[in-house]
Amino acid sequence: MPRPSTKPVGTVQHGFGSTMRVDRWSLRPMAIGLGVLAFVAYATVSAVLLTPGLLGVDYVAQGYHSPFFSMAIGEAFLPAWFSPAILVLWIQVIFRATCYYFRGAYYKAFFADPPACAVGEPSIRRGYGMENRFPFILQNLHRITLYLAFIPMTILWYDLFLAVWHDGSPRLGVGVVLLAADATLVALYVFSCHSLRHLVGGGLDCYSCTANTRRRHGMWARVTSLNRHHGTWFWASLLSIVVADLYIRALATEIIDSSTPIIGGFL
Repeated sequence: MPRPSTKPVGTVQHGFGSTMRVDRWSLRPMAIGLGVLAFVAYATVSAVLLTPGLLGVDYVAQGYHSPFFSMAIGEAFLPAWFSPAILVLWIQVIFRATCYYFRGAYYKAFFADPPACAVGEPSIRRGYGMENRFPFILQNLHRITLYLAFIPMTILWYDLFLAVWHDGSPRLGVGVVLLAADATLVALYVFSCHSLRHLVGGGLDCYSCTANTRRRHGMWARVTSLNRHHGTWFWASLLSIVVADLYIRALATEIIDSSTPIIGGFL
């Protein structure tokens, strides 16, 4: 007599989209998928096509630098058709694409693996191998890209300093506010990273045994408080990049009148 199977069967019904849930579970992965596609489309156009060498649109205006282009590294030696944004943008792409939060988000949105909690997956039985097979095994690079992520984040703060200290004097304007918001939100996203949380507080058996472990526990608690909102910082930082870039492009193309005064400074 064959032994009965001890493998748990779970509660997910078979068949794509089959579920006993009564809420609109599909709205979240659908919104995430559309949001990602919209950002990728905008970033591709802005960082690759809207350059002086291709479409004749500048990414620097009134001392403000588009956050996609980060100090325009490589302008001196790159051909006119090659966007200098690519020299730094790849770090952000890899860091965000391998993000623990984002993995769960786009697995649901684009691979339906799973579509949502307690919702049936596609009928094709391929087995779970998302992070053990190429190219998804490259997700393991996330801890390395964490260190690289500090490079564009630092450059954003330097760009903010250059925007504030313009033509030898300080200023406060809409562009400064937008760049400050972007730099802050990107920093919150980086410092709330799951890998950073493990880096500062992982691998310990006792948090209270020594002064050093108590300090690490304090750091871990601070990162954890940010980590609770990691998804929020992810989307807010993407939005801030787009808004800052749109504003600077509007200045560069004179859609916005750069002579318009505002309270406390200039545009």
